Amino acid sequence: MSADAVVTPAKTSRPVLIGCAHGTREPAGQQVILDLLEAIRGHLGVDVREAYVDVQDPKVDQVVDSIPAAGEGSGPTAVVVPLLLAGGYHVYVDIAKATQERDDVVAAPALGPDERLIDIVLERVAEAGIPDTATLVLAAAGSSDPRSQADTEAAADMLRTHWGGPVRIGYAAGIKPSVAEAVEAARANGEEMEVAVASFLLSPGFFQGRIEAAGADHFTAPLAPHPLLLDIVADRYRDASGA
Repeated sequence: MSADAVVTPAKTSRPVLIGCAHGTREPAGQQVILDLLEAIRGHLGVDVREAYVDVQDPKVDQVVDSIPAAGEGSGPTAVVVPLLLAGGYHVYVDIAKATQERDDVVAAPALGPDERLIDIVLERVAEAGIPDTATLVLAAAGSSDPRSQADTEAAADMLRTHWGGPVRIGYAAGIKPSVAEAVEAARANGEEMEVAVASFLLSPGFFQGRIEAAGADHFTAPLAPHPLLLDIVADRYRDASGA
């Protein structure tokens, strides 16, 4: 090789990002997740695959199995980023089981708790015209897993630092208090004149329907789409992949 020859470094591919959502039968919710994955693809410029833990296909274990295995010491070939707002069974069991046999596939934490999610919640509250004295019921999907409940409690504590009125938690399914029960409890306790439900869901679907039917004076839209979600996903991906 001559002294003037230019050596081009070998191109290294970045890990595939597997965006793993819960899944829904609602077409509108399905489209929101597909749009979010497409936005992530454009934001990061990496190969993005869709996966689900429930209801929809492809399931996360199937998508992980479809990723060609890498040689030892070559770094991760894929990162599973849960498109879930709290940890719990789906993160610590479903996704963990899907990746446990693959040293080259790593799992990132859930999107929450994260202050940026609360920024989106407050933006949705403002869009809904909710007065700043209202009681806010932070409405999460619901899980019997105490780790998920702890994440939701942490999110509610973050919200309390920014909201002037009372903040309660309600769950759309699985555990109590339900969103409707939280709304009723706020009124029974005489907490201001108005009660609003702040959706802590990523996309529309069955759970959002329960929020809207909970009997509150106001309710907000889900969090997606929003550019801050792209930043959170990017951070989870980069931290897990070591990029």
